[in-house]
Amino acid sequence: MTEIIKRTIDKFPFGFVITPSDFPVDLKKQASVNRILNNMVAAGTIRRLSKGRFYKPQISKFGELPPDTYQIVKDLLEKNGKITGYITGYSAFNDLGLTTQVPFALQIGVRHEKKAIQRDVYRISFIKQKNAITKENIPLLRLLDSLRFFKNIPDTMPDDACKRLLYLFSQLDRAQTDKVKKLALNYNPATIALLGAILETLNENEDTTRLLKELNPQTSYKLGISEKVLLNQQKWYIK
Repeated sequence: MTEIIKRTIDKFPFGFVITPSDFPVDLKKQASVNRILNNMVAAGTIRRLSKGRFYKPQISKFGELPPDTYQIVKDLLEKNGKITGYITGYSAFNDLGLTTQVPFALQIGVRHEKKAIQRDVYRISFIKQKNAITKENIPLLRLLDSLRFFKNIPDTMPDDACKRLLYLFSQLDRAQTDKVKKLALNYNPATIALLGAILETLNENEDTTRLLKELNPQTSYKLGISEKVLLNQQKWYIK
């Protein structure tokens, strides 16, 4: 069995997260598989990410590389072929070009609240998402999450982050823009306000009536963005 496991691991790419169920052996022998994998960890052949989860490390000229974010959390994103979550937060900021900081705190958008967990050096927390999580929605939800957590974007000035967001939203087609406005209605008022201002900055004729109706005129949002970058801030109660 040991040789079967070693040959199977050799076929996996570096950084691929492995579980005992990935091996072509009887389910009754899963405990034996797990023992062999733990022995390989002790020998330095593979690394343990968390209980029952392992990976083959890749060594670069800069040292050992960790698995990519998707591999670390892939079991938390899909179950029985159905999407149950999506990578967001700091990882999304990095993917979208809003920051160059590489995170060790990972956030996953989910429909129902969950307690944070630890995997190796990674702390994984869960952000409740009120909208349906679908393949089509996820890119738009990641954009909206970037608006929601705008003030938490690290190592980036507000104007620079806003300029990048203006570019990203400018790449949406008509159907996506209409969809993102609907999805935003399930977000907090600050997100709705920032989206409205961004869409109007990009297109002064954009219909943002529904978004504006969601806001309380007595509430303002301090984001630190220059009026030269983001127009109509007063209309959207942004300071």
